[in-house]
Amino acid sequence: MTGVKEVGILAKSYIDQGRLIPDDIMTRLMLSELKGLDRYNWLLDGFPRTVAQAEALDKACQIDTVIDLDVPFETIKHRLTARWIHPASGRVYNLEFNPPKVQGTDDITGEPLVQRDDDKPETVTKRLQAYDAQTKPVLEYYREKGLLKSFSGTETNKIWPHIYAFLLTRLPDVSQEDAATPR
Repeated sequence: MTGVKEVGILAKSYIDQGRLIPDDIMTRLMLSELKGLDRYNWLLDGFPRTVAQAEALDKACQIDTVIDLDVPFETIKHRLTARWIHPASGRVYNLEFNPPKVQGTDDITGEPLVQRDDDKPETVTKRLQAYDAQTKPVLEYYREKGLLKSFSGTETNKIWPHIYAFLLTRLPDVSQEDAATPR
């Protein structure tokens, strides 16, 4: 059987081509990461993206809530294509809300910034189109199970208070200190 590291490398090759990772590869990666987390509350971002992934997740874990962030694709595309990184350090810049002091260069080293292949406009557009086609059925799957809660907007600071208030109704009352402690 292929190891998690090898599956991760395979997954990256799909991302670099602007393609979504096939269900079997993504599901193996995610379910291996979720093993042993049954004592914790956890949140997944971007998984599951297909009904097959959702069904596999449901067989392995009890899902209490699914949150849908309904953000226009143009907003997402604009944010992602404005993202640039410093490869050596991993520092991330965004031309809109966290720009480098000098455009195109890292603030600390002065070295050039690069745009990841999956942040280039043509790749982002392809991935968003594929995401939309595959995700609508997943939202319907969880809507039918009564687990879906949707939040719409374009700005984090306007959406987050509503999500936070909702999560407070769904999660046990824990302090920040308790949040890091296994149950």
